[in-house]
This record gives sequence, C-alpha cells and structure tokens, in this order.
Amino acid sequence: MDANAILAAFASQGFVNLGKMLPDEDIERFGAMFEDDHRQYHYFWHHYGFHQAANYEALVTSPAFDELVRHPLLFPLVEAVLGGPTCFGEIGLRRMPAYQGKLHRAWHRDRPHFDAHALRCDYVQLIVYLSDVDSRTHCLSLSPESVDEPVLHDNGEQLERGGIVDITGPAGTCVLFNASVLHTATTRPTDSVRRSVQIYYGHRARPPLANDSSIPPALWRDHPDAETRAFYGVLNERTRVLMRVFAESDHGEPHA
Repeated sequence: MDANAILAAFASQGFVNLGKMLPDEDIERFGAMFEDDHRQYHYFWHHYGFHQAANYEALVTSPAFDELVRHPLLFPLVEAVLGGPTCFGEIGLRRMPAYQGKLHRAWHRDRPHFDAHALRCDYVQLIVYLSDVDSRTHCLSLSPESVDEPVLHDNGEQLERGGIVDITGPAGTCVLFNASVLHTATTRPTDSVRRSVQIYYGHRARPPLANDSSIPPALWRDHPDAETRAFYGVLNERTRVLMRVFAESDHGEPHA
C-alpha cells in the first residue's frame, strides 16, 4: 500500500490496516524478543487495562525494539501520515492471555483531535500483532470516522454512526491509526494469547504524549546520528525524573 492510499484511508476512516507487513524472519525475531522480555524482566510487566499485562519500558529492557519502532517498512508510512518531523511517543508490549468471561470493550480516545493537522492527528499508534488474530481471539477494534465529519464526543453516538471494525490478521499484521479515533481492545472468550507491540508517534513541536515510557540516553543524548537523537528527543517528565535520579559523575562513571 502506497502513501497516497494510506492518506486516503486516514481521511475517510482514521486508520488503515496495512496487512501482514512484517517479514517472517522479523515476526520470529521480535516474537522471541517479546517472550524473552516477558520471562526475564517480569518485574517490569504490570496489569494494564482489562485482562492485559504490559511493559512500557521495552526500550530499557529490550533496546533492540528500536528496530521495530523505526522499521524501514513501517516508519516511512508513519512519517507520511504525520507529514512533518516525527518523534517517539511511547512503546508498550501487551499480552492478553486466554479468557473465559464475557465479551468486554472499553471504548476510548487517547487524546483530543488535533484540528490544526490535515488528518486531525496529534499522535498516531502503530499496533503490530505478534500472534494470529481472528474472530475467535482478542483483537483491536475501531469505530471509523472521516475528517469531514464532526467529532462526536458521545461514544454511543460515534458507535451508532461509525459502527465497529474488528482488526484481524496473521502474526505480522500492522495497523496504523489516529490515537484520537474511538478504539478499544476487544476481550472475548478464547484459549489464545494475543501478543502485540503498540507504538505511538507524534510531532516534534507538540508536547510529550504521556509518562509511560522512559527514553534511554543512548537514544536521545548519546546516539551518533543526529536524526535519531531528534526523533527520541521529545522527553517526557518520566525520563527527566529518572535522569535526575541516576545522574552520572563528571567522569561518566556511577558514584561509588
């Protein structure tokens, strides 16, 4: 799918299902990295939302996830949607285990629409499925809305107007959506585990997204590439607090 088709999809519905974008070798590599992180750094994982566990410090525990954040097949599409200098917002590894309860949805918008942007995008989310997702498993669900329609702040009214689209697909499926569009994790009775990586991107001139993910100095301060430093350089307060607490000595070595 080319950039023009993606922009058209965002204008008409606020999201695009890119299909299985990750090559099989990347699915295997990032899937193994996900499982290693969940096993080795279990103390970074915490209960999240409804029936989920998450690690939002993936760049700290498994720094190679930067290779997914700026994946050469995906990152240019993010830049095309945002239409200007892009920054990192956050990354979350999410695990939704088997479940035998009732179907559950918690519809929400992550932040208000950014009306100054042609597609009303302040931050966009890229969700990457690392498990097969179908009508019998947990999935991402969205309620489409066009940039030509007024924003309906009542969730019921938006669902009545836009309906519900459940996003399914094999492992490696990638979805890019406006974080301001009404969406939810759909939790349904299943024996399957859904593994996903959820990455936010925004505009460098806008305030930070949230305080869930801290950004390692190796990316925003010490990286040899200036563009990488700029991409990771919109620092949230979480990062600033940790930098103050773990300040190094003048010689670059930890205090004894």
